[in-house]
Amino acid sequence: MSEMQVFTGKFYYENGFQDLTIDVTDGVISKIRKFQKGEYGIPIEGAVFPGFVDVHVHFRDPGETEKEDFKSGSMSAAFGGTTTVFDMPNNSIPITDYKQYDRKKSIVHGRSYVDYGLYSLYDGTNRHMLANESPAFKVFMGESTNSNGFNGDYLTDSFFQTMEKPILFHTELASCLEAHRKKEELNTLADHDANRPPECERKAMEILSKLKAKKKIAGHVSDWDNTGVLDSGTSKEMTPHHMLLDYSMPLGAYGKVNPPLRDPLITRKNFQAFLDGKVDILSSDHAPHTERDKEDLTHSKSGIIGVETRIPLMLALVQKKILPLDVLVNSGSKNPSLIYGLSKGQIKLGCHADFVSVKFSNLERLNEDRLHSKTPITPFNGFQVIFPDSVFVRGQEVISKRELVEEPRGEIIES
Repeated sequence: MSEMQVFTGKFYYENGFQDLTIDVTDGVISKIRKFQKGEYGIPIEGAVFPGFVDVHVHFRDPGETEKEDFKSGSMSAAFGGTTTVFDMPNNSIPITDYKQYDRKKSIVHGRSYVDYGLYSLYDGTNRHMLANESPAFKVFMGESTNSNGFNGDYLTDSFFQTMEKPILFHTELASCLEAHRKKEELNTLADHDANRPPECERKAMEILSKLKAKKKIAGHVSDWDNTGVLDSGTSKEMTPHHMLLDYSMPLGAYGKVNPPLRDPLITRKNFQAFLDGKVDILSSDHAPHTERDKEDLTHSKSGIIGVETRIPLMLALVQKKILPLDVLVNSGSKNPSLIYGLSKGQIKLGCHADFVSVKFSNLERLNEDRLHSKTPITPFNGFQVIFPDSVFVRGQEVISKRELVEEPRGEIIES
């Protein structure tokens, strides 16, 4: 028997907020109409957005659950207004074959507060071992956490010529990284930038532009000028830290990330490109580490948390009239859903009833002690944010008045 729900509120619909009544059948939007006075429904207060989608998170589960696990990571996502995540495959035992995919799938089952997909890692040697159910793939063009990079010939590899699922590329070229790794001791974040300069990103993008894959995504763009070498068929992803933080800030090891934070001029160009609507996908690249992992800059592991702060940071910019509303919705919700083939990201018939309600008067300073990651230390501490008031996943309220009200019921996304 079908489950029917009726919601009323001011929804983001057809490029603006409208007073609507929305019917939901089994978690899917089945009817949309203008609200009529006296009409019955479950009222959602505030401005109601489609649920936000983060296609780039590292929940470290399985293998490094002292840093994060799927329950804590997905809870953080929900509190930040993200109703769908795609988790990266560079676990301590990388997800490079169907056995590891099935193992990870079994371990995280029933532990997510939001819907989720699980990437598989393509390293150039394992095409016939990858899980068919995996909805997307990751390729490291250079080494990073738990990955030594791609081992093959990009231009002759038939995987790229025939794959129709999304492939997200870590765009730092291995040979370039090796040539520039000169500073053994890092005294500043600028030293990390010198070891992994923007040139390595550009060289990777030059190769990426030649690949024939149907859905290519240049991950975490760190220097917008580099995207000029990309072909029109490559989507561009950016993170808040590459547009709001730079290597001159006193962030210490908590500002160490791959690709690195760049100089202030590059960061400003990145932010302007985002404001101009040129960035296709806004992701967090949520990458938690323990405090021990971040004790000193030289030996620190790279990564910044962000799944809970990504959307609140942007909502504050919307409230301050800096960020256009449509840019946030397109890059944070609609575009990733379309690129990844999801029935999400829009208030639209046939889409999942993923809703995020926001009260724009709730502007505050970020207090990292209130975050839900296992290691909540963030370089965005003290930034202005607006956290969602309520969050619904497939019509079920997960967050109500900024309190968790639901057990993990997120569903896996497979193809």
